[in-house]
Amino acid sequence: MTRAVLAALTASAARREAVALVSVTAATGEFVDAIGCHLVVWADERPPVGNLALGELQPALLDAARVALHARRHTPLAYETACGVVSLFVEVQPQPYHLIIAGAGHVAAPLATMAALCDFTVTVLDDRPQYANVQRFPTANRVIAGPFREELRKLRGARGVFDPQTCLVLVTRGHQYDVDLLLEVLDDPLAYLGMIGSRRRIRAVYDLLASERGVPRDKFERIHAPIGLDIGAQTPAEIAIAILAEIIAVTHGKS
Repeated sequence: MTRAVLAALTASAARREAVALVSVTAATGEFVDAIGCHLVVWADERPPVGNLALGELQPALLDAARVALHARRHTPLAYETACGVVSLFVEVQPQPYHLIIAGAGHVAAPLATMAALCDFTVTVLDDRPQYANVQRFPTANRVIAGPFREELRKLRGARGVFDPQTCLVLVTRGHQYDVDLLLEVLDDPLAYLGMIGSRRRIRAVYDLLASERGVPRDKFERIHAPIGLDIGAQTPAEIAIAILAEIIAVTHGKS
């Protein structure tokens, strides 16, 4: 592996961005000298780093590597041409999921800690500075004290929409905050959207959104509420485990 390839991989890992390492694992004919060559590929259109010495095959394998990146899945590749046969392996380092925890109460603290252990990028948001501070959330990447809806909009950045790498958990202290936040994100392609609360509170939120804000009820189907897997959780830490387990299951395509 060349220094340029290693440096590109190291820098991408430090920036917690999606990147793939394409390696030639076997080859015949004119491709035999490519065995052991590497190429670093990103999901966007930036130029790759490295050289596989595969000539006209490179555009096709770049497309395949980006498909693997979007699928978050290691992928073997094989090509056969008049020049020979070549086998490659695409090793994917996916972008960590971004978990936004709206509400900095008792459940949020263990949830932020455990999510960080599972390599999520964690942001905690609350409108109360006495709760939303780094002393209570030392493992979070960002802790924001400010109005819920306004700060959530800022987190979207220039794109104006949360991407499928973002998970949002609503553990606020009142359903009025849940209403505002749901109005903000219901049309975003979030990887996961969950809301804590009793069935009565959840029903009240849905009824208000439907009757007063005109939100179609079919949009509520994507909300995980009551939140978390049913493991009989009682304490804040147990509830956090149930929530994180459900997020992991959903992001891995499990029911």
